[in-house]
Amino acid sequence: MTSAPAAEAAPDPTAPEPILLRHDAEGICTLTLNRPQARNALSVSLMTALQTALDAVAEDDAVKVVVISANGPAFCAGHDLKEVRANPGRSFYEALFQQCSNLMLAITRLPKPVIARVHGMATAAGCQLVATCDLAVAVPEARFATPGVNIGLFCSTPMVALSRNVGPKQAMEMLLTGRPLSADEALAAGLLTAVAPDVAALDAKVAELAGTIASKSPLTLAIGKEAFYRQLDMPLADAYAYASDVMTTNMLARDAEEGIDAFLEKRAPTWTGQ
Repeated sequence: MTSAPAAEAAPDPTAPEPILLRHDAEGICTLTLNRPQARNALSVSLMTALQTALDAVAEDDAVKVVVISANGPAFCAGHDLKEVRANPGRSFYEALFQQCSNLMLAITRLPKPVIARVHGMATAAGCQLVATCDLAVAVPEARFATPGVNIGLFCSTPMVALSRNVGPKQAMEMLLTGRPLSADEALAAGLLTAVAPDVAALDAKVAELAGTIASKSPLTLAIGKEAFYRQLDMPLADAYAYASDVMTTNMLARDAEEGIDAFLEKRAPTWTGQ
């Protein structure tokens, strides 16, 4: 006599929603900040969840591109100031800002491109998050600010990513005044890749970008992303020497041979990631 299969437990409607959601489809992993009532402020727990997800994505060969999105009225309001004030003291502050810095470095070092999908306000560390992503698309209603100066706390860590995206005068104006940039201003300043007219167009543009990138060789993307960030702070001659070495190594990869052969033979390439 065979026993009946065990019934699956029904979802608990009282269980709290995860603070970070993950959805994978066609090589694209979407990580959605899910603290809408807190305007997706980067609490210690949310940064931990995002770091854990990025670490997993880094080892997941099925993922070609990452999209960082958010639920609620804002993209990200920066650090959780209520949490900060509830934990005064140097040790907590040092750990908090080191954790945030490690998270931003993880995005830069991730061997897969990361796209920010910005539907609302991105302030302080939220603006830093947008600046850290490789690409960023927003709607016209989105705003970008480093307003720490308004509360006596200069946005020093957001400044690192911001100053590597926009010109020094524009960055200093944002840091010294706290004035938010409109989406069009952010696009002109170099903080954004594109501005979409509405949320539907935002989703379509992000999907287009992610799909186009996902169709490329994952090995080539990883090589190129790492090289891009490494050469930025090198002297010109050193950057050319480094980039030449990277291209030589890249040329020896099977995907480069396949890509060139496919181009010459007028066919679609078949990537192996090698």
